[in-house]
Parts: sequence; structure tokens; C-alpha cells
Amino acid sequence: MNCGILSIFSPCLASGFVAPLPVSMYAASGCWELENLQEEGIGMRKSYWEPCPSPHRLSSWAPTMPWPLLLLLLLAVSRAQTTRPCFPGCQCEVETFGLFDSFSLTRVDCSGLGPHIVPVPIPLDTAHLDLSSNRLEMVNESVLAGPGYTTLAGLDLSHNLLTSISPTAFSRLRYLESLDLSHNGLTALPAESFTSSPLSDVNLSHNWLREVSVSAFTTHSQGRALHVDLSHNLIHRLVPHPRSAGLPMPTIQSLNLSWNQLHAVPNLRDLPLRYLSLDGNPLAVLGPGAFAGLAGLTHLSLASLQGLPELAPYGFQELPGLQVLDLSGNPKLNWAGADVFSGLGSLQELDLSDTNLVPLPEALLLRLPALQSISVSQDVRCRRVVREGAYPRRPGSSPKVTLHCVDTRESAAKGPNIL
Repeated sequence: MNCGILSIFSPCLASGFVAPLPVSMYAASGCWELENLQEEGIGMRKSYWEPCPSPHRLSSWAPTMPWPLLLLLLLAVSRAQTTRPCFPGCQCEVETFGLFDSFSLTRVDCSGLGPHIVPVPIPLDTAHLDLSSNRLEMVNESVLAGPGYTTLAGLDLSHNLLTSISPTAFSRLRYLESLDLSHNGLTALPAESFTSSPLSDVNLSHNWLREVSVSAFTTHSQGRALHVDLSHNLIHRLVPHPRSAGLPMPTIQSLNLSWNQLHAVPNLRDLPLRYLSLDGNPLAVLGPGAFAGLAGLTHLSLASLQGLPELAPYGFQELPGLQVLDLSGNPKLNWAGADVFSGLGSLQELDLSDTNLVPLPEALLLRLPALQSISVSQDVRCRRVVREGAYPRRPGSSPKVTLHCVDTRESAAKGPNIL
């Protein structure tokens, strides 16, 4: 059998169903396998496209068609099938995956159309729905119901006029992983709002939330890490998760509480936190016990705090696993002794730029045995250097530890500061 063009392109490529395969695979498999693929319907979506042309037909007309024209035809047809028919005003984009593009998901963009758009019908295989910037004032279960909604993995409701959400608004979204409610006017978050969904990312930034319960972020995630953004709200209190609530502990691993109205570090005990940002809050003091129950925390950001004239001794002693600490943007911050950093045996990166903590105290590096780098200003970064003398050290003596600082603007090394 004369395969013609089949030795280079699959017959389904002209319809956008099958990605081009190496020539060696076609040489080994022959035309019979390619015919079988077509007959078995592998890689075809008969609901939306016509079946692939027969290999015999393709081989009969391919040699008579100029190669440049054939390639342009193949590319044009392939590009046309990245979109599909959609609700008027919306855009539906198809993303294909797997061998022979056998698996597809649809992203539906219905943003900026106005409140009349909901409830909007969407394709059955919709994975992500964008309803942002539609001046929506209400979202409830009926708005997010119907064919296509139950399999949503991503939902964008940002930049609307939402002041509240129904406790059951997302109860039917059993596969929802990402939810964006940022830039609305939400004043409260109902308890158990997300218990039906396996969420891994929730964005509630830029709202008017004042008090939030940690229990609201109990999800059907089966242990999957959850990232929560509550930045740029009016939060003055975070209600801890009650142990007697009968609900599992929320699996919040990343929590952004920056630029709120917190005067003290909230009680986050027993959350599996690894990243915590409290930037821009009016924290009054960071004393012993402030981070109790957060032994797994690895990244802590306390930049640009409004207040906090000094750090209390032993304020970080409950954070033995902390690796990165950001104290930048606090010009009023003063030392309270080297015991401030007591217990930070794993700390590797410390940002002290735009603070009153420079020059550094002599005992700093000895208190931080794992420290690798310190940012002392916006453009100056120092690295830890251990210098050995010309002769072996006496037993029991400590090595000479220095900071080698570099001004990134000048790309010139400064002399080491011996501490």
C-alpha cells in the first residue's frame, strides 16, 4: 500500500486531532495501524468535528497538492479548532492533552459582559469559568448550577459587587480547586463555605472582611495543601478553629494576612502553615508565644509593619524550622539584644533592609548557625563566610565568621565585616 503523506503526518492531523509523530513510528507501524486508529475513533470528538479523512483518500490527493499549500492548510485547520461555539459574548477556548489529543478541557471567558450574563450555559467539559468584572451583586447555588458547572476546577468571580455569598453557593462544585473572590465588597464569610469543594487556592484579597473564622476554610481536600489570600482587608480578628467543632483542621499551608488591622499575631495554632505574611499590620509587639504551635513554618514576612518599635527577646523561639525571615521596611525597628533571634537554628535568609538594625550586633551570626545571607539595604546583600587562619584552630575555639557584602548597584565587593 502506498502511504504517501502518511509516512510523515497522521491522517488526523489535518483535522487537528492527532499530533505529528516521529517518522520512525510510522515506518514501524505502517498504514494499517493508522487506519485502525481512525476506525476505532481514537482522538476524535464526533460531537464537534467531522471524522478524519480516510488514509486512502489522503494519500490519493496529497501528492497532487503543493507542499507549502498543504502545510498552510494543516496549520489553518489546527488553529481553528482551538476555539468552539460559545454563549454569545463569551469566548470558549479548548485545551487538548494526551496522546493524539485524546483529552480536552474548555476555558470559558464571560468577563465584562454585565450582570445579565448569569446563569450562563457552558459546555459540559468546562474546566475554568471567568465571570469577573460583571457587576454581579449576588452569587448563590442557582447561579452556579446546571450542566458543566459540576466539573468546574477554576472559578473567577473577582472585580464584581458582591457583598455576601450564600453558605451553599459552592456546594455543587465538587471538583473546584481554585476560587477567586478578590476585589469585591464582601463583609463576612459564612462558616463551612467551602466544605464541599477540594479547594487548593482561595483568593479573598481586597474585600471588606473584618472578622474571619479559620473554620470557614475547612474543605473537602483530603489533606491537600490550601493557599489562602486575605490581604488588603479590614481584618482585626481571626477566630481560631475550635477543636470541638467536629470538623477537621483546615489544611492551610500558605496564609497571606498582609495589610489588615491586626494588632497581635492571631492564634493559628496547629495549622500546617509553611508560609505566613503579616506585612503592613499595626502589630504592637512580638513577644514569646506569638507563634506558638507553628513549628512547621519556613517563611515569615513581617515587612512594613505600622508600629512595632522593637523586637522582644525570644519572640521567634517557637519557630525552629524557619528558613526565611523578612523584617524589611521597618525604619523604627530597634534591637532588644541578640536573644531576639534565639531558637532560629534553621534560618538561612534574613532581610533587614530599611530598618534601624544595622550595624549588626557581634553575636548575630553565632546565634544563627545556618544563616547564609542578609540583606542590609535595598541594594546591599551580605553572605556568610567562615575564614580559617593560617594555623589550625585550638580545640574549643570558634571559627572566624564574617559577612562579605556586595553593593548590587556597583557590582563591587566591599571589605568583609568581621563580627
